Amino acid sequence: MSENAAHMNGTPAPEPVEPDKAQTLSSVPAPDAVPEGDASASAKPARAAEPAHVADSTHASSSAGAADPALADPDTTGPLPTPELAEQHARGAEQATEEATSVIPAQPADDLEDADDTTIIPQEPKRAPGWETIPVAMRQDSDAFAGNNGLLSWGSRTDVGLVRGHNEDAMLVDAPLFCVCDGMGGHAAGEVASSIAVQTISEEAPATADDILLGVAVEKANAAVIQAAEDGRGKPGMGCTATAVLIDGSRMAVAHVGDSRVYVLHAGTLVRITHDHSYVEELVDAGEITVGEARLHPSRSIITRALGSDPNMYADHFTIDVEAGDRIIICSDGLSSMISDAHIEAVAVSSVTPQGAADSLLADALAEGGHDNVSVIVVDVLDDGIVREHRRKMKRRTIVWAVALLAVVAAFAVVGALFVNSSYYLGNNHGNVAIYQGIKGSFMGVRLSHMVESTDVEVADLPDALQGQIVDGISVDSLAEAESTVSSYREQIASDQEKAAKTANEATGSATSPSAATSPGTATSAGSGASSKVVVWHA
Repeated sequence: MSENAAHMNGTPAPEPVEPDKAQTLSSVPAPDAVPEGDASASAKPARAAEPAHVADSTHASSSAGAADPALADPDTTGPLPTPELAEQHARGAEQATEEATSVIPAQPADDLEDADDTTIIPQEPKRAPGWETIPVAMRQDSDAFAGNNGLLSWGSRTDVGLVRGHNEDAMLVDAPLFCVCDGMGGHAAGEVASSIAVQTISEEAPATADDILLGVAVEKANAAVIQAAEDGRGKPGMGCTATAVLIDGSRMAVAHVGDSRVYVLHAGTLVRITHDHSYVEELVDAGEITVGEARLHPSRSIITRALGSDPNMYADHFTIDVEAGDRIIICSDGLSSMISDAHIEAVAVSSVTPQGAADSLLADALAEGGHDNVSVIVVDVLDDGIVREHRRKMKRRTIVWAVALLAVVAAFAVVGALFVNSSYYLGNNHGNVAIYQGIKGSFMGVRLSHMVESTDVEVADLPDALQGQIVDGISVDSLAEAESTVSSYREQIASDQEKAAKTANEATGSATSPSAATSPGTATSAGSGASSKVVVWHA
């Protein structure tokens, strides 16, 4: 606990801790140091045994009180009670029983203040999950990385803890790739191994959620750690764990070696999706110990698979589905060995932001002793791409339907245009017969025809019935047929006009003859017939 943290808790600050001494501010003694050249290369030194937690309890002592003198048997040496006195005793006993079994109403606060022998003990409210017990942001050996890219929101923190002298953990926070590597405690240059692993995984990781390629990246990190030790970087026997995830839309690829962990909080339930490569995990799988016992087992730090020890090491890898609202937690065993999965779930559910969740989890691990380096990354899935994919499909479907509709409209337009261009009709153009190409009328304000020729044939020279047809439009099959019809109209009009003129001339001659003079009634009748001949046109 830092000096600032101690002041905030209202306790005097502890004496400064020497950098070269692995001390703890808790009551738990530090684990024995492991010699630098120890041959047990695959075992982390176990942290000191946790202090026993004894629940406070209050024991209420009870003793049998003396019998009430009022209820004692009457003196046998006295006179016998009368029936009236016996009845009074019976009624008194019944009333005492009722009072003893009745519920005493709550007293007002004013009455409590005046009551004698009344002590009110204030109860400390229970701490809600997600509340930081230690202000980790003010710790000197603590680093945090947070960000948001619209699809993911993440927060992380790594801390040296309260026992170790330096931090051997390394984190990779490069969305959508996240990784935690825990340098194996007790191994020489564990921090060198973890930093080499993180760098290699960052360079070799795929761009999409391909768990096979992500597993290959972890295996290449193993080869890089081994090669670095051979080249003199770090020391022989150095190693680390590696747990990496790559989130791509609704898919998350996972590659894992060691006892660091990946949790998924889905719909308020926390699920661990990785399997520890440790001795105690094998005991749990065999049913020899429980998960709770594994956290306290003296061999809990023995790792059965890690980077830096075996060139043929392979990584567990798989891909799972994630969705918007899921929370991903990647952590070293410095967190999972200090607090239970149920505690992690409670903090993850109650924390609003990923950074707040990371800080609270780390603070609780320190509050439990902080015996190891602690690293935790919390990632929230904001957009899993399903909505965007649905919108993209809907957009594509809309475009397809629009194109299909336009194609149908275009087809109708072409067919209509061909039909319109191949159609002709005779119509009225300011009193003259005209030839039009198309169909009489309009569509959405667009005329469907245009005039080809206006002839010298006057509509008034045509019969009344034909005049009405010209106004409505007389359809013809072709331009040649239209011209032929107009020519026939012209010839008939000329022929009729010639006949009418001839008839008029004959009528005029008859009127000047003697017979016409002696027969005025007949002349009048002839004159009337000529007039009707001129007016009426026979087609």
